[in-house]
Amino acid sequence: MVVTFDVINPATEKIVRSVPHTTLGDTDAAIGRAQNAFESWRNVAPGDRARLLRKFAEVVDAHVEELARLEVENSGHTIGNARWEAGNVRDVLQYYSAAPERLFGKQIPVAGGLDVTFHEPLGVVGVIVPWNFPMPIAGWGFAPALAAGNTVVLKPAEVTPLTAIRLGELALEAGLPEGVFQVLPGKGSVVGNRFVTHPLVRKVVFTGSTEVGKQIMAGCANQVKRVTLELGGKSANIVFADSDLEKAAATAPSGVFDNAGQDCCARSRILVQASVYDRFMELLEPAVQGVRVGEPGDEATEMGPLITAAHLGKVASYVPDDTHVAFRGTAPDGPGFWFPPTVLTPPADHATVTEEIFGPVVVVLPFTDEADAIRIANDSEYGLSGSIWTSDVGRAIRVSRAVEAGNLSVNSHSSVRYWTPFGGVKQSGLGRELGPDALDAFTEVKNVFIAT
Repeated sequence: MVVTFDVINPATEKIVRSVPHTTLGDTDAAIGRAQNAFESWRNVAPGDRARLLRKFAEVVDAHVEELARLEVENSGHTIGNARWEAGNVRDVLQYYSAAPERLFGKQIPVAGGLDVTFHEPLGVVGVIVPWNFPMPIAGWGFAPALAAGNTVVLKPAEVTPLTAIRLGELALEAGLPEGVFQVLPGKGSVVGNRFVTHPLVRKVVFTGSTEVGKQIMAGCANQVKRVTLELGGKSANIVFADSDLEKAAATAPSGVFDNAGQDCCARSRILVQASVYDRFMELLEPAVQGVRVGEPGDEATEMGPLITAAHLGKVASYVPDDTHVAFRGTAPDGPGFWFPPTVLTPPADHATVTEEIFGPVVVVLPFTDEADAIRIANDSEYGLSGSIWTSDVGRAIRVSRAVEAGNLSVNSHSSVRYWTPFGGVKQSGLGRELGPDALDAFTEVKNVFIAT
């Protein structure tokens, strides 16, 4: 009997498509195909592998609008965001298409011979993708892995598999050999867990909750299996009194409410210097109330719905009876999993200050001076991203060095560029994705000494 899952449009609550789940036996068979394909894929000439990845990027580019429209239904993303996300897959493929011909080793001076190193692929790589950014995070895993000569089995999130399935079809259309890149929709307890336990899967890439990431890391330890983890976040947006306060307040909503706050990099803690706190709040209120929440396919929409009814309930549970609410934006009535942009001013020890809500809820806290701002920012088990607003370059550098996070922006909320490394510290993750660093995560360094 085939088990299927109904993909629900979060904005309408209507069924988009029923997707068959991959069974344990099918997962093993796919891993076997990936291992068989690896033997030939790793030996494809670097220039030829580069051309295939460029062709993959070209095919994705030709289908950007199709992928974007599919993502609107698949995950409720705004059409503007979805177009960027599909374009990001194209750009990441294009970036890593340059890698096969540039996987340089080294010649190391030694006595009595020649010593050289090689960067060799690992084998089969399992990529486990979350529901909040189904396309980009998939590409961040499979593009560098394929470029380095590995084969990939990819499990999309159970609730948002449609764009990943389409990317798998486009890979074949671009000419990637059968078995090199396979998409396996299904349950994490079946497909994802098998990536962890199967001995032929040599590395697992996981993006998701810290709790599940710990379980995957523990499971991979049994086989000394490589793992890259991008996990939770509770990032701080630090606003100093000497900053451009109008710009800091105007941009704060996009730093936390983008993708309805379903973003590990969301600046969900705004720390404001006490001397300008009241003025900042005056500026923030109209900015929050001006966020356009509505139909994701509408070009003017800036924020869509939450992903599921269950997730909506979780987010709402943090704001019972309007507790600590300073002000809100608006959200549609009727079908869909809607929650308005919400600003809280809770006490410093409140759960909303420390826990990742993963929705359009932000807390605002005052601080006294630079040291106090750093203390509050670092008072978290997470360390993924964050922002610092100041006109003092020295302060920007000092605070950037002191805040415990893998990615920081000064006078900006930018977290991700595909040509720079991305990842967290503390319980926000392990390893780095994107940029030149990612290739090291998908290769082993082999050292060879030749006596002369």
